[in-house]
Amino acid sequence: MSTPLGIIVFILFYAIWVNILLPGSWLSMFAGLVYGSLLGSIFVFIGAFLGAITTFVLVRTFLRHWINKRLDSFPKLQLIVQSITSEGLKLIILTRLSPAFPFGLLNLGYALTKVSFKDFTIGLVAIFPGTLLYCSLGSLAGEISKFDSIISNSSQFNFLTLIGTFSTALALFLVLRSVRNSSQSSS
Repeated sequence: MSTPLGIIVFILFYAIWVNILLPGSWLSMFAGLVYGSLLGSIFVFIGAFLGAITTFVLVRTFLRHWINKRLDSFPKLQLIVQSITSEGLKLIILTRLSPAFPFGLLNLGYALTKVSFKDFTIGLVAIFPGTLLYCSLGSLAGEISKFDSIISNSSQFNFLTLIGTFSTALALFLVLRSVRNSSQSSS
């Protein structure tokens, strides 16, 4: 698995994993176990990046028009889509930092909006802290007995949890504020 071919296979497998909307936390921890924290994080990031871009392009190209036609009968959902588009990069970064929003579904959701490809791509950088956390936990798997003490005493874990919680709250605030402003201006 640590051969160049094994690394390429892992990255491609991770990209496919992301495309079929499966959660990447366990696969990220596996990468940490096999490759270590830093290399595992790099390989996971590359795989997640490739998978996210693939999902975004495929959905934008083949499904966006069809899905958006179905959403036309739901004005509240249209307001949310407009809000996401108007908040752009800052919302993408906040939702990527938050553990509350599933990675695969975000890729799908952003492809349905008018968020630019550039903002979507730049926003992917925000997955790196969570990737590093999961890969670091995976690298410790050889010593399972240490998991509990590391999670409970880890300033890195606590800091990333705080960032995730703050990002979730701020992302929800931005969307709700934008929806409220949009609905008031359309009244």
